[in-house]
Amino acid sequence: MNILVIGTGYVGTTTALVFAEIGWNVTGLDVDPQKIEHLRQGKLHFYEPGLEGLLKKHLGTKRIRFTTDKKEAIENNAIIFICVGTPSLPDGRADLRYVKQAAEDIGRHMNGDKLIINKSTVPVGTQELVTGWTRDARTVPYPFEVASNPEFLREGKALMDALQPDRIIIGTNSDNVAKRIGKLYESMQCPIIVTTPRTAEFTKYAANAFLATKISFINELARLSDRLGVNVKEVAYGIGLDNRIGPSFLQAGIGYGGSCFPKDVAALLNMAEHNDVELKLLKKVVHVNQRQHLYMLQKVREQIGNLAGKRIALLGLAFKPDTDDIREAPAIRMIQKLRNEKAYVQVYDPIAALPPELMDERVKFGSSPEETMKGADAAIICTEWPMFLKIDWVQVKDSMNAPNLFDGRNLLDAGQMKDIGFYYQGIGYS
Repeated sequence: MNILVIGTGYVGTTTALVFAEIGWNVTGLDVDPQKIEHLRQGKLHFYEPGLEGLLKKHLGTKRIRFTTDKKEAIENNAIIFICVGTPSLPDGRADLRYVKQAAEDIGRHMNGDKLIINKSTVPVGTQELVTGWTRDARTVPYPFEVASNPEFLREGKALMDALQPDRIIIGTNSDNVAKRIGKLYESMQCPIIVTTPRTAEFTKYAANAFLATKISFINELARLSDRLGVNVKEVAYGIGLDNRIGPSFLQAGIGYGGSCFPKDVAALLNMAEHNDVELKLLKKVVHVNQRQHLYMLQKVREQIGNLAGKRIALLGLAFKPDTDDIREAPAIRMIQKLRNEKAYVQVYDPIAALPPELMDERVKFGSSPEETMKGADAAIICTEWPMFLKIDWVQVKDSMNAPNLFDGRNLLDAGQMKDIGFYYQGIGYS
């Protein structure tokens, strides 16, 4: 079976490689020639464990190819996945310009029956829009169908999630389309849910909104835990053993980030507003998350005073480990706040890069965690990279101007750090 994937970003590349891995012939299409050339050379333009090896493997098997030729790609493939970006507009709406362009391209170059499957995260009703955009762009009235098949990938674990999914959701009103899409996934051992396109589109937003809610919930409890002298890690473990709750996304910290949760919650709130429904709980989820990094900075001020002129080391830029994604990362918000307060900032991350616009005489990127913390008045862990567990903290303590350690991800053992001689503070854990 031949499959076309339009868009070779994070979702598109992962989707294309997984379909190649399970035996289908895949073409990846993108308008960015540099991105396509890198992929042809076996190089990913983002960091995701395991994917680059899979890319090289299937370039070798010739089950995957990449192109910028829209006409040829669309003409040669009857099954087409739309995997383009849907970034947030200033009012929170999902920007569908790339989805619309993909739909119009398909219609314009259609040469026979096509099955169009939208995997991008899109507002409810987009399947209907794609149908209209494709239909209006056709020069010949070839038949086509449009379905929804949302992705549920975690950055850092995308390959595992794609090869061993919890569920596959197919949004279509056609039994024939459901069977055709189900055939693509027949080797996967998981529930396949067939529902309407609107329900499929809504399910994606509901899933991310619920996970964001769990994070803000435990972060609010962490603040109260600090006041009560309670260990929020033990609280999370205790409630997470309840199978009605589960342990995932109950790790207190400095807030969520990335390309999905902030964008998708904003889009869901926007959909609710346009339908005269107020989602009060989700508004609070966003409010808690946007202020969580400030809670950690307040802990720093209470210990070392005014931050002007102080040297602050930040360990981690990415919003989570095993990714280079810094979109909406709490560390970026923290750097901006520290700059405004005239602190000097040293930053280290093993994968993610510091944006050029944040680098100046007050913000530098360190060559190692140890070098980054040398001479610092305080160090803040912003990303729970496993490598930070292996740091020689005894040596680091002696190299700092003052041994103040603030663990924004509750990564380290509080007792051990205090025994070494650090002033240690976590989030709801000290």
